[in-house]
Amino acid sequence: MLAVKVDGLRKQYGGVTVVDDLSFTIEQGEIFALLGPNGAGKTTAVEIMEGHRRPDGGTVRVLGFDPQTGGRDFRERIGIVLQEAGFDEDFTVRELVSLYRGMYPRRLGVETVIAQVGLTDKQNARVKTLSGGQRRRLDLALGLVGDPEMLFLDEPTTGFDPSARRRAWGLVEGLRDLGKTVLLTTHYLDEAEHLADRVAVIVHGRLVALGTPDELAAEHHAAVVSFRLPDDVGIGELPPLGAAPAADGAGWAMETNRPAFVLHTLTGWALDRGVELPALSVRRPSLEDAYLALIWGEGTGEDVSAPASSRQP
Repeated sequence: MLAVKVDGLRKQYGGVTVVDDLSFTIEQGEIFALLGPNGAGKTTAVEIMEGHRRPDGGTVRVLGFDPQTGGRDFRERIGIVLQEAGFDEDFTVRELVSLYRGMYPRRLGVETVIAQVGLTDKQNARVKTLSGGQRRRLDLALGLVGDPEMLFLDEPTTGFDPSARRRAWGLVEGLRDLGKTVLLTTHYLDEAEHLADRVAVIVHGRLVALGTPDELAAEHHAAVVSFRLPDDVGIGELPPLGAAPAADGAGWAMETNRPAFVLHTLTGWALDRGVELPALSVRRPSLEDAYLALIWGEGTGEDVSAPASSRQP
């Protein structure tokens, strides 16, 4: 059953098209990552799905509702965690979660939600005393306390240290186990690869790839086999591998769509010669490899090595 159906979505600002004939679906209970460089149209598309912006064309249905006309019935069934949210600094964590809880007919327990996001020891602390990572966890608590069927997560782990990110990942995975649908935007490609059931990549407002992280990685990038040779063995002594290895630091590396063949050939040759191949390894293609190939192939030079600091259309 579908939680989201986007069909031919279009949006312009001042004559500039920022979302261009975008179409995809999200299944109920799925974690779906929407990826793209800054300015690709991600935030605009998500804000239309949340009901905060009007489309110029196409249709959107979220939990069966048109977000523009769904009204309170629609809003009560979704949760939104913005990239940046403002809090009253003098509230305690518990007071703020309790306040938000009172706005929803369906609701989770205050203690339960605070514990879910790992803020039990900070529940009586005032917001102004929280660190950046703790504030993001509070954002998540406020998005969850209304027991939403669908949760929109915009850059949920920005500012988290590595251990806090891992805890947040566990929380998001737990939402899947509860049957919640999650739409995630993130610039952390390892986060999308770890969490998402499927990934959509958009560039210049258009969908350029859709599939599981493994499908996208396998389709858009080859595996890399790397190794070193003994000092008395030259690269010209290797058997045919289907492609020429290239120098890679102190060793050699080659991209291949036939890693099993390359490994079999290399190891068979080494055994016959009675030599070792130090640092022999195979690195499977990653979502990051595929993503970078896609956005560079679409003509963007966007630096995506760090999270965006602000929301952009």
